[in-house]
Amino acid sequence: MARFHTLPVVAVDRLTDDSVALTLTVPPELREEYRHTPGQHLALRRKVDGIEIRRTYSICSPAPDGDGPSTLRVGVRLVDGGAFSTYALKEIGVGDELEVMAPAGRFTLEPAPGLYAAVVGGSGITPVLSIMSTLLAREPQARFCLIRSDRTAASTMFLEEVADLKDRYPDRFQLVTVLSREEQQAGLPSGRLDQERLRGLLPALLPVDAVAGWFLCGPYGLVEEAERALRGLGVPRARVHEEIFHVDSAAPAPGSAATAPAHSTVTARLDGRGGTWPVRDGESLLETVLRNRPDAPYACKGGVCGTCRAFLVTGEVRMDRNFALEREETEAGYVLACQSHPVTEKVELDFDR
Repeated sequence: MARFHTLPVVAVDRLTDDSVALTLTVPPELREEYRHTPGQHLALRRKVDGIEIRRTYSICSPAPDGDGPSTLRVGVRLVDGGAFSTYALKEIGVGDELEVMAPAGRFTLEPAPGLYAAVVGGSGITPVLSIMSTLLAREPQARFCLIRSDRTAASTMFLEEVADLKDRYPDRFQLVTVLSREEQQAGLPSGRLDQERLRGLLPALLPVDAVAGWFLCGPYGLVEEAERALRGLGVPRARVHEEIFHVDSAAPAPGSAATAPAHSTVTARLDGRGGTWPVRDGESLLETVLRNRPDAPYACKGGVCGTCRAFLVTGEVRMDRNFALEREETEAGYVLACQSHPVTEKVELDFDR
């Protein structure tokens, strides 16, 4: 698990003033390992002054047929003070090599007939671009409605790629664009897509009850507002899929006030091997496992990407934040190791399930 391989950069495309798309070459012997489902992401890593930095970026290229992908393309938007995004925009060039983990993530859609829709904001278009392009190409009985929100036209990522889908599938792809800080000559008025606005807008655009799957992706606030709007419109929770790209530090975090025991251990199964180790005061379970198994999977360590998902076999934990696992996953017993702290003296995790 958590295997990284070095892949060369073959293209760097400037999308906007603050975003780029990186295209990586996958050699034939690794193509099966990098086969991906539409919507998955890659973890990239580098070392700065001896400190390892990992970040996840969604794959925007269509999912491959046949023997797996010969290339992978990801979108990177600059984050203020971002150690990796700054490097990507200002330093990475063609011929450079990046350390890349195999694809992961569950914000996905296997192509199937039906009507699908997405509400995205900013760089949230990235995984949905892969989902849409794969679905429309492979499934002639599928339709897709994209509602996207951006600050201005100039800040809109993958503008040409989305326009190309509209030209290629005019009868099966519906595009609705809202700009929050700029008026459009045609289309919807500017402003935020909040719960109230979406509850009025969505039924006017498409038959909400007929949508087989809703995909919400982008900043925390937009995803929460869209989820509440869909709930108010009676959409079953099982049809709603969410992926959050940016979480404000003040965003509410689920969790328990339960305190950790004085002494606790974690037993972890990873890649077929297990071990038991004491948890140091204040450590997350992921930090404990990493001290003893550096190959444990992780990326953001912020409860957003879901890379460190593990099954809680025994014991009880407290999760500080969870913006990656859906309710069905937590009810089934999955936790985020990077956000989990022991509540019982013994905790057992299985990263292989």
